[in-house]
Amino acid sequence: MALIKEIIHALLVVQPPHPLFVHFPIALISAALFFLLLALWRKSDLYEKIAFANISLAAVSTIVAGIVGFRDNVVIFKGIAPNYIAKIVIASALFILTGAIAILRWRNPHLFHGRYKALYVAAHFVAFALVAVQGFLGGIIVYGF
Repeated sequence: MALIKEIIHALLVVQPPHPLFVHFPIALISAALFFLLLALWRKSDLYEKIAFANISLAAVSTIVAGIVGFRDNVVIFKGIAPNYIAKIVIASALFILTGAIAILRWRNPHLFHGRYKALYVAAHFVAFALVAVQGFLGGIIVYGF
């Protein structure tokens, strides 16, 4: 039991949890774009389904990363982390975008083959750009450039 308490203490107090959870949306959005591009190139429905799974999980993981990020801002940075307003705005936009992509694709399984295919692909690129900006702003907090 003492070991478990030490692990929880290390995860929540010694090391802020946000850096651990923030890599999930980054990886999932990147993977979604990668598999969507593979689906376009190989004309594969399987790769598109994998992209859909990744973007759906990215929407959920964005919520978790946002919650722990907000918590870290309050607890560690006393509510004034560098660029925290920009990060909150971008994270909210990222959640709305990934959530919209996932819901629209779920409601329309043939979206990849329909007339909105270009918009579907463009939305993945926009999500990737947003998560890249988030990563850069997070790097400013960690490394202070």
